[in-house]
This record gives sequence, structure tokens and C-alpha cells, in this order.
Amino acid sequence: MFITLGILAISALIIYFEIPKLIKKNDTKTIWTFSILLFLGTTLSIAKGLNANIPNPLDWITALFKPIADLLKTLLKF
Repeated sequence: MFITLGILAISALIIYFEIPKLIKKNDTKTIWTFSILLFLGTTLSIAKGLNANIPNPLDWITALFKPIADLLKTLLKF
């Protein structure tokens, strides 16, 4: 619980200090990119703080290419 509150407080401080600078530049793409990346980072940090099981991106790549590799093994008869 305290870990989640701490992460949210740090994220709020980052927003407090960085968003006004980005608004002065009037670049909406940068603001959206910053917001999305901060949201993803905050979400993953909270999940990690709560000891949630976060899958490795390599597992997704393996699951995607395993059927192709199996097909090639049967076609080439390794």
C-alpha cells in the first residue's frame, strides 16, 4: 500500500514539474508521448512493487515464432 502511494506521489511530482514546461513549448505530440510513457512506467512500477507476475517480452516473441520454427523444422526435416 505504501509502495503504491509512494510511486503515485513521485509520478505526481514528475507531472507537476514537467508538464508546464511541455505546455510552454505547445507540442501536443510530446505531451501525449510523455503521458503515455509515464502511465506505462507508473503502472509497471506499481505492479512490480506489489510483486505481480510481469511477463518478459521475449516470452511473447517466442510464442509468436515457435509455430513458424516448428513448421520449418518439419519442412526441412531436422
